[in-house]
Amino acid sequence: MSVWQQLYETYNQHLDEVGKPESRWEGKTFTLLPVSHTTQTAHITVNITPTGEFHSAEVIEKGNGNTLIPSTEDSSSRAGSVIAPYPLHDKLPYVAGDYEAFGGLYKKENAHQAYIDNLKKWSESSHGFDRLTSIYTYLQKGRLIEDLVNEKVLFAETDGTLKWTWKEKEEKPLIYSVVTGGLEGAFIRFHVHSSEQLNLEPWRDSEFYQSFIAYYAEQAGNSTLCFVTGEQKVGSTKHANKIRNAGDKAKLISANDSSGFTFRGRFDKASEAATISYEVSQKAHNALKWLIQRQGKLIDQRVFLVWGSEVTEMPSAVDSTFSLAALFDNVEEKEVFDTNQDGARAFSDALIGYKRKLPRQTVNILILDAATTGRLAILYYRSFDQEQYFKRLLTWHTEYPWEYTYVDREKKRRVFMGAPALNDIATMAYGPRANEKLIKATVERLLPCVIDGRVIPDDIRRSLIQRASNPVGMENWEWEKTLQIACGMINKKEGMNVALDRDLKNRDYLFGRLLALADYLERKALKKQNENRATNAIRYMNAFSQKPARTWMTIQSALQPYQAKLGWEAIYVTKLIDEVGSQLDPSDFTNKPLSGMYLLGFYSQRHDLYQKREEGNLSNEESVEA
Repeated sequence: MSVWQQLYETYNQHLDEVGKPESRWEGKTFTLLPVSHTTQTAHITVNITPTGEFHSAEVIEKGNGNTLIPSTEDSSSRAGSVIAPYPLHDKLPYVAGDYEAFGGLYKKENAHQAYIDNLKKWSESSHGFDRLTSIYTYLQKGRLIEDLVNEKVLFAETDGTLKWTWKEKEEKPLIYSVVTGGLEGAFIRFHVHSSEQLNLEPWRDSEFYQSFIAYYAEQAGNSTLCFVTGEQKVGSTKHANKIRNAGDKAKLISANDSSGFTFRGRFDKASEAATISYEVSQKAHNALKWLIQRQGKLIDQRVFLVWGSEVTEMPSAVDSTFSLAALFDNVEEKEVFDTNQDGARAFSDALIGYKRKLPRQTVNILILDAATTGRLAILYYRSFDQEQYFKRLLTWHTEYPWEYTYVDREKKRRVFMGAPALNDIATMAYGPRANEKLIKATVERLLPCVIDGRVIPDDIRRSLIQRASNPVGMENWEWEKTLQIACGMINKKEGMNVALDRDLKNRDYLFGRLLALADYLERKALKKQNENRATNAIRYMNAFSQKPARTWMTIQSALQPYQAKLGWEAIYVTKLIDEVGSQLDPSDFTNKPLSGMYLLGFYSQRHDLYQKREEGNLSNEESVEA
């Protein structure tokens, strides 16, 4: 299936969700939009009585104005001086019959007249109803601005014109804070207020939704072949925007080369290329908006989206083991967030258990981004059988896992075995201050490593190794995270464990172990002297990775004063240094640069030392906290 077929099917699978408000972040709600509807940020709510009289009005505070409104093809894509009114709620020049009387100027024809004519047709049609008639009855009187001024929602100058901007020294009224660029941009929404019965607001009322959907369907144009369904349906050439957010002007489907002829290409008219019916376009775009708001991940406005057609919430290939574990309700945290191999096994069991609760369905992966403000592109799209997707996800997170430390939403430190989030890999490869365009491009390159089993690109792995080898230029948390992720990505190639391999005679691995032992011994001495600074092993780490033999001689000679100060307390680590050094073949003790394997040796040796200390397996002298 194409992406449009999958989105169309997803909408039809979730018709019971249409119009129901949901929340992903505190204070921000969204919904699966009905057909022929869109969202706008409203600034003023006007309450009208059932008899069509003005009742009251209030300014909507910032962040609370997201409003579901009926929309036509023309109004949803209007721009510039085009007159295309929304059917019910709209901006002040459209809804106010006294706009010109208060000093307003129309760019072309009278926008209010076009608006009121359309509202009259809807209200007087067979799909009109009492509350819609109440709103029309009031607005045809043409005194909206006058009522808003009397209500002290809007304000007038001494000459009777509207105060379009606030320039006085007095405290600015709320309306001038929520509307930017002048009051001609103020968006008005209407509600029928009744003291006798509780009426739902039109932007939450299915009666308003269904009334306009049925009315607008009767205004349908010519039918054409829909390339998505293969059926003859009413076509559409004006498709939705606001896909990533309410202010997004970019479209996935557009054709506006009707003048100027920037590029004609193969086709003379938009309809000659491919046609999508109005119904499919509406449902597919609304499903996409809903999915992005519900579970999409945005990096510099690039959308990474994973969804299932029936149960939309899917474990995302972009997330870490830590993030994915939040989906599972059949596993305790301690089983997943473990520092040994059992942690990866518990995650595997949890993922399989989660999959068994899902219906057999298709899993879709989509990446979207815009090169310009008006054009949105599908950069990547793959459709998987659910079984295949879970198998590849399981391989990524449980085959050769590594140890990672994260801080959860409750600011608790968590240690887990698995794989990190792709965004974290990209950020640690190029640094937290890297350009977001580089980060999102790197995440896109890493995605096939998860879902197609490809190897980590060499340049990303090299960048991680280089940054992990240069801790002096980073804060400790950043270096530790970079080191963990670098080890994890190296391990995807080498296939090792966090547990120390004492029998491994690999040159680079042994050099890494030596560096960790030197760091541990000096840190122990500094702790005893109440000093908190980087050890020589850490300071020379970058040089050590390039010329290990020469740099090790420098580090080892710098250790001697600390060994002398510690005395018998240094014996255990000194013996380990001698033991590891003796495993090095003399022919390997050269200045040949080290591969990423040395980081695995460094991390595993350090992990082993601290594990023994915590478990009390070192002598009392060795169990002093480093």
